[in-house]
Parts: sequence; C-alpha cells; structure tokens
Amino acid sequence: MSDDPILYELSDGIATLTLNRPDRMNALGSWFLGAMHAALDRVIADGARVVLINARGRGFCSGADLIEGLPDDLGQLVEEKYNPVMQRLIDLPIPVIAAVNGAAAGAGCALALSADLVVAAEDSYFLLAFANIGLVPDCGATWLVANALGRARALEMMLLGEKIPATKAQDWGLIHKVVPNDALQDEARALAARLAKGPTTAYGLIRRSVGKALAGTYEQALAQEILDQRAAGNSRDSREAIAAFVEKRKPVFQGK
Repeated sequence: MSDDPILYELSDGIATLTLNRPDRMNALGSWFLGAMHAALDRVIADGARVVLINARGRGFCSGADLIEGLPDDLGQLVEEKYNPVMQRLIDLPIPVIAAVNGAAAGAGCALALSADLVVAAEDSYFLLAFANIGLVPDCGATWLVANALGRARALEMMLLGEKIPATKAQDWGLIHKVVPNDALQDEARALAARLAKGPTTAYGLIRRSVGKALAGTYEQALAQEILDQRAAGNSRDSREAIAAFVEKRKPVFQGK
C-alpha cells in the first residue's frame, strides 16, 4: 500500500480519493492541504464525472492534527490553508460523495458534510467538539450544519460537542444514508457509478445552484435558474435525453 497521504484512483469516471493516514485516524495536518489540492486538480484534468472520498483505517477523519501542533493565529491557518481546500471542493463542477466509517470529527466532519451525498457505516458518528477545547467550528461546518439542521439542532451539536451517531444524523437529515459496516464501500461506489453515468453538466449546475439558493432569496433563485436552465439546455446530455425520450430508449450521457 502506498504511503501517499491521499490515494488517487480513476475508474469508470469515478475519482476515488482515499485519506491514507490510518495510524493517526487520518488527522488533517500540513500533509492534507497540498495533497488534496493536487488531487482536486487531477480530478478535473482527468475528466472525472464524480468524486468519492473515503478513508483507510478505523475512522474517516479525527479532525485537525493537534499532535502536529497549531500556530498562535488559528484564524490565519484556517483562512490561508484550510478554507481554500474546502472552497475548491465545494466549487467542483461534478458531484461529491463521502463514505464515512468510524469518526468524522472536527474538520473531518466538515470535510464529510461538504459532500453532496454522505453514505455512513452503522458504527460511524459525526462530532463537532470544538467548544470542548474552547474553539469554534470551522472549515464551513457552521454553514453546512446550520443549513442542514436548522438553528436548534445545529446549536445542540456545536454547543454540547457530543457524538451524533450515524442513524441520528440520518434521522436529522444531515446525511443521505446509513448502511451496514461491511456494505459501506459497495454502497458508496454503486452510488458513485450511478452519478458517473448521468448528466454531469446538469449535476454541476444543480450543486452550485443549491449552494446559492441557501444563501439567497427566492427571487435570486428564480434568476439563477434562468441562467442554469439555459446552460443545461445547451448541453449535449440534455439533447441526448430529449432524443432518447422521443425514440423511446434510455439516454446515454457523455457528461458534456
């Protein structure tokens, strides 16, 4: 097994990014930032149609690497190092899936929840324990969780700093699906395979539009839909789908 901090594999349009620091519960340190940037650059250059993020070992990600040490100015660290990676991930023009096993804590929780669809193993959990060490959630966690859960549950998760089991996270609407531990990889890959065969242009426009809609007004959403529908309607995949409907066959999407 390679000792690269993030393992990269491209197969059938699926770019799989595997956090590869199992001895440290995939804690995010300086290793993560450059490696993830490089991996996301490669995803686009390789023409991937969906990203699947998973992790080796007994946990998805335990958050920032406290053993590696933190600088005096944590705001600068977040602004200059972590935020650009998270923004790049959110801005991808293709769907993102996270397969979560074990702990998704701190920045690791934000990383998992930045995915469009989160598939979690039964024994996994989500944790924002920043307040327990006198800090505040970062890497977009406040936006991601508040928009998913609403004020009361978001504050419950962030102020109490308690584990949210996968089943509870699903009941709350925080994640897509909970599956048996031994089915996690198969379920996540099957979902990725489905999306990899779909209308990639439309998927990218949808994920961008939802992000804007959550931060905007109804009128702004209507205006954005005009632009997005124009772009989607001009895609090859849209024309193929319409032709397939008329010809009574299944469409074959090319992701263009």
